[in-house]
Amino acid sequence: MQYLALDWVEQTLDRLDKIKNPPPIPLLIELRTYMRQREDKECSNFLEFFHKSSGAIAHLNQHKLQEQLKAGNALFMFDGLDEVFDPGRREDVIADIHRFTNEYPNVQVIVTSRVIGYKAQRLRDAEFKHFMLQDLEPEQIQDFINRWHSDTFTDKIDGDRKKERLQRAIDTSNSIAELAGNPLLLTMMAILNRNQELPRDRAELYNQASRVLLHQWDVERALTEDKRLDPKTIDYKDKQAMLRQVAYHMQTSEKGLAGNLISASDLERILTDYLKTIEVDKAREAARVMINQLRTRNFMLCFLGADYYAFVHRTFLEYFCAWEFVWQFKETRSLELEELKTQVFGKHWHDETWHEVLRLITGMIEPKFVGEILEYLIGQNGEAEKFSNFFLAAKCLSEVRNRTVIVNTVQKLLKRFKDLTKYDLNYYYDLFDEQTKLVQKIRTQAVEALASNYKDDADALAFLKQRATADDDSFVRYAAVEALASNYKDDADALAFLKQRATADDDSFVRYAAVEALASNYKDKADTLGWLKERATADDYAFVRRAAAEALVSNYKDDTETLAILKQRATADDNWDVRRAAVQALVSNYQDDTETLAILKQSTTADDNSFVRGAAVQAFASNYKDDPDTKAFLKQRATADDDSSVRRAAIEALASNYKDDADTLDFLKQRATADDDSSVRGAAVQAFASNYKDDPETKAFLKTRATDDSWNVRYAAVQAFASNYKDDPDTKAILKQRATADDNWDVRGAAVQAFASNYKDDPETKAFLETRATADDDWDVRGAAVQAFASNYKDDPDTKAFLKTRATDDDDLNVRGAAVQAFASNYKDDPDTKAFLITRATDDDDSSVRRAAVQAFASNYKDDPDTKAFLITRATDDDDSSVRRAAVQALGKNFPYQPELFDIYHNCAVNDPFERKENNETNPRRVALEIIIKQHPHHPQTLPLLRDRAENDPDEQVREYAQKKLAELEK
Repeated sequence: MQYLALDWVEQTLDRLDKIKNPPPIPLLIELRTYMRQREDKECSNFLEFFHKSSGAIAHLNQHKLQEQLKAGNALFMFDGLDEVFDPGRREDVIADIHRFTNEYPNVQVIVTSRVIGYKAQRLRDAEFKHFMLQDLEPEQIQDFINRWHSDTFTDKIDGDRKKERLQRAIDTSNSIAELAGNPLLLTMMAILNRNQELPRDRAELYNQASRVLLHQWDVERALTEDKRLDPKTIDYKDKQAMLRQVAYHMQTSEKGLAGNLISASDLERILTDYLKTIEVDKAREAARVMINQLRTRNFMLCFLGADYYAFVHRTFLEYFCAWEFVWQFKETRSLELEELKTQVFGKHWHDETWHEVLRLITGMIEPKFVGEILEYLIGQNGEAEKFSNFFLAAKCLSEVRNRTVIVNTVQKLLKRFKDLTKYDLNYYYDLFDEQTKLVQKIRTQAVEALASNYKDDADALAFLKQRATADDDSFVRYAAVEALASNYKDDADALAFLKQRATADDDSFVRYAAVEALASNYKDKADTLGWLKERATADDYAFVRRAAAEALVSNYKDDTETLAILKQRATADDNWDVRRAAVQALVSNYQDDTETLAILKQSTTADDNSFVRGAAVQAFASNYKDDPDTKAFLKQRATADDDSSVRRAAIEALASNYKDDADTLDFLKQRATADDDSSVRGAAVQAFASNYKDDPETKAFLKTRATDDSWNVRYAAVQAFASNYKDDPDTKAILKQRATADDNWDVRGAAVQAFASNYKDDPETKAFLETRATADDDWDVRGAAVQAFASNYKDDPDTKAFLKTRATDDDDLNVRGAAVQAFASNYKDDPDTKAFLITRATDDDDSSVRRAAVQAFASNYKDDPDTKAFLITRATDDDDSSVRRAAVQALGKNFPYQPELFDIYHNCAVNDPFERKENNETNPRRVALEIIIKQHPHHPQTLPLLRDRAENDPDEQVREYAQKKLAELEK
């Protein structure tokens, strides 16, 4: 981010006298620094941080800065959200960012964070788009290697020889190839490769890379050692030893490994103590010099401000931390193998932030010891931790070069991964919920771990092919196809197998994956290009045609026929999704082709599918903004297209790209009142408010729209007021009026939520929400008020009683259900909650409220001695099938493998009186039957029960399920 900001400024300064409209000002905030300054009361918001905080790179007048922000003339870069370690403070900084984006909606904002521990929802709610920073692609790695050697070597023959050696190391070593995608490590490899063959394992590569930073770069750059240090006394090995201890201190601190942070005093003390052991005179003074060297010359540490330091790159923190454990294990013998297993791996295998350290440890010790660690990990019960013990074991196994020493362990782990590809939860769960996602994630991770660790195993290859063709789960087939292409590229049958999967699989996403995998991994095969051309035009499946067309553009952009195929697909394909993808690919890759603009215009006006026209409108606006005809063309689409979604897309494109045009404002106003579709008028209102917040007419216009005859428009106006004019004295009154007087429940609900969010601390808000929760004649509005009340006033002494009343007295089941859930969530530890939930689960006259109470009871009181008996009663006595089903499901989930429950499930599977009325209803008999099969497959009554249900159950869906499972068990 620092480089991005600096590069942006330098490029702008070089052209400043030639730029008519200067680009936005890049402003970088390192969030860990901001939060420290905020806690020290140096600032309370981002503008004050730049204005007066000691942590800011340069001070900027906050009033002048605010002018730039209101004009949208800034790019704000918030760096390192993950480095705000305390979860509560991280929530605070996210709230600050959210508030900032609401206050300055025209400012572009980037937030960076590592993936581990990152929770996306809060920023997703603030309408941030999420992107993953990818490793370098093979083509980018190759380009870097070519250019680096060309720029570095004056002797071309020597440069070519070293370049070939580096490329060979990447091609032949999985460990080296894995690291080459990291730009810093690729640079380190290139430097090391100048004078030696690269080491084949990661730990040794890190070791030598650290040597380059700590010593060799000084020599190469002809830097003279600090006169206060004796280079004969303090060499790079001493620096490595000190950094091991620094990393170890960070790791054992309160923040743990997540906290790449050390105070100046602790850093100085660690270095001083070490220097004393090697008898350096004036050790404290030498330590201070060493800190400066590690920062300014060795580029290992960086100063964060406020007397804190960190490793410049997290890779080295993890490496030195791992090395310190290995040093204690191998050199000082202060760490025994049993302690390494139980105190290091046993304590941290469930924490993903530790996996890289633990993996590096296994790369630095003998395979026989790694085998014992793997056996330890395999023996852990990791189901509650999503089997991270197995997936860590896979990472550790990849570090072992001589597997013959631990062959039995290797095969045992292979069996575990095979089993995990078929993993399922031991109770019934609904499709498309979080449990489904969890099961799919574990299965696909198992496929990937198996493929990457057993590339030379014929049995593993055969197993993956079988999973890619016969697995019931399309996600597993998808993962197996990708894994086969990536890891078994040289297998003689792989290419033919992928071609077969690309056309024969009955799931479109699997076929799509096969085409992509084939194109990426067999680009240089003689017949791949021809095969893709044929699939892009002649395949019966639209998904295959689309994947083939996109693969042609990605891999064969310069082939003479690729452009022609795209043009033909964009206009003639009989599937709208293929046409849309082709249009987008055309504009992205062949914008300057003479026919592209004409095809785009044709797609925008003549395509019979609104999705294609909408995509073409967006592509037109993005790529031909400076074309003199574009604005008029967008206006025409915004008024003449007969589909409202296309008109909306055109309106949004106009507002985004022609905000400063003289007549855009009037055009949006006109569309906000004249379009005959209320959703288009609403989109125009939103675009108007977002882009012209500071226009003197905007507020008055929104007030008028807040009383429009269409609820869509009023809804948009309410949201725009709440987002853009929170501090305006009229906004509260407008929201209040809409929340009470609007004749549409959706508008009233939006106003209630906006009122609660923006005026939580207002003395009137609590009473207002209480009134809306009881007086509104629509259950949805009352429910929204109840939820807002519970969220904002959890600690208020009146809230518990209020929720109880709503859970019993409201005449709508949805409101009562919402109140029950809020009560259970917020007052789990309250002595009254358990009894209250039992009452609601038995006495409420609506089944959905009883079901909500049963589920809340099961979730919150799993370990309570009364819970099992209560669930059994609900599973048998409730007169509604959905409540009985929820109770049976909760029993299976929370009390698995308990023999005494078999009779309960058996009775339900045979005698539950459910009768199907809707196709998507879940039969309690089906739920009970699934639990029996998963938890009691060997019970003597299981097979007879299945046979009976397969033949006699009155529900066809249960009979089909029983028949399928019976066939599996009788194999």
